[in-house]
Amino acid sequence: MGSKDQGSSGGGFFSSLRSWGTAVQKSVNGLLGYEGLEVINPDGGTEDAEAEALRGRWKQEDRDGYWKMMHKYIGADVTSLVTLPVIIFEPMTMLQKMAELMEYCDLLDKADECDDPYMRMVSHHPPMGAAHCENEHFTYDITSKLKTKFLGNSVEIYPVGRTRVTLKKSGVVLDLVPPLTKVNNLIFGRTWVDSPGELVMTNLTTGDKVVLYFQPCGWFGAGRYEIDGYVYSAAEEPKIMMTGKWNQSMSYQPCDQEGEPLPGTELKEIWRVAPTPQNDKYQYTYFAHKINSFDTAPKKLLASDSRLRPDRYALEKGDMSKSGSEKSRLEEQQRAEKRTREAKGEQFTPKWFNMTSEVTPTPWGDLEVYEYNGRYSEHRAAIDSSNVADETDVTSIEFNPWQYGSSSS
Repeated sequence: MGSKDQGSSGGGFFSSLRSWGTAVQKSVNGLLGYEGLEVINPDGGTEDAEAEALRGRWKQEDRDGYWKMMHKYIGADVTSLVTLPVIIFEPMTMLQKMAELMEYCDLLDKADECDDPYMRMVSHHPPMGAAHCENEHFTYDITSKLKTKFLGNSVEIYPVGRTRVTLKKSGVVLDLVPPLTKVNNLIFGRTWVDSPGELVMTNLTTGDKVVLYFQPCGWFGAGRYEIDGYVYSAAEEPKIMMTGKWNQSMSYQPCDQEGEPLPGTELKEIWRVAPTPQNDKYQYTYFAHKINSFDTAPKKLLASDSRLRPDRYALEKGDMSKSGSEKSRLEEQQRAEKRTREAKGEQFTPKWFNMTSEVTPTPWGDLEVYEYNGRYSEHRAAIDSSNVADETDVTSIEFNPWQYGSSSS
């Protein structure tokens, strides 16, 4: 929790669930001969672990084979060590996941229009990634390089990155450090996600900050998804308390120096998750579906657009076999690009971003910072101002993000 006394419960307003501990974990000794296999049931107790291990999306033979291949990587960063199966993914790329949060960019618009310096801090909750987004109210920039730790049946994901938001009206610059994410039951059991720990966003202009504590999932789901915290002044005095669930909504209320609600104030909702189509397999919102849709593709779509990735598209259509083979093909072509680059003695140079001389520290390691160079905005403006009709069938465009062209492999 984001109070000054990290062991307190916010003066009674927030119900701290730290004492419950993390979700029940049990080493399912003897299960299929795999001693020490850890399976976590977020909705049950220790007696549920063995039954939970037999659930999930995997066929038994696939599950067993993948476990035998992966167990040797326990404790390692697996982001580039192994080829991960498509069954653990969803049909959306990292670029699309970055764009997905812009569904809530109206919060940044409101923050830019707000004159209250503390209310500006309850209006922003960006994700991890590498991106640039801009409108008349804000600029949003991320440099990110994820780091992972494979734990056998789970993986911890550390958001090594820098997130900066500049509000144009006030000139305020916000910096964000999110908590880690843990994906549980990767192979055995039903896969679920938790993000225990603190999210800290600092106003680099004034020194104000917001600290939100993401509760770890406890026994029988106690505390799951819950968030509690405060907006603090530069003098570290609580000004606004916040509470909610990261999968539902967030609310705020002005508070006194003890973190208690101010008399005459009430809890007000400031954010609510967008609705999703009924029975949607991946629980995508309508906005997320638009990111994936060719119907919303801009004129003269870039050949590197994520909509065109054949592995992603096949997974979206439910063709796991084709998705897996296309994923392997793309990864091999990526390796071929690297070999060609090394043979030529060249460096990879992003087209739309430039590397700066800045290196920023994070809780999980240092990070080189990239900045947007504005070239894509110029590229898009030139296309949008053109009177030439684009009659290209976008679904016929071959996915081509390669530096040396599609023939490098």
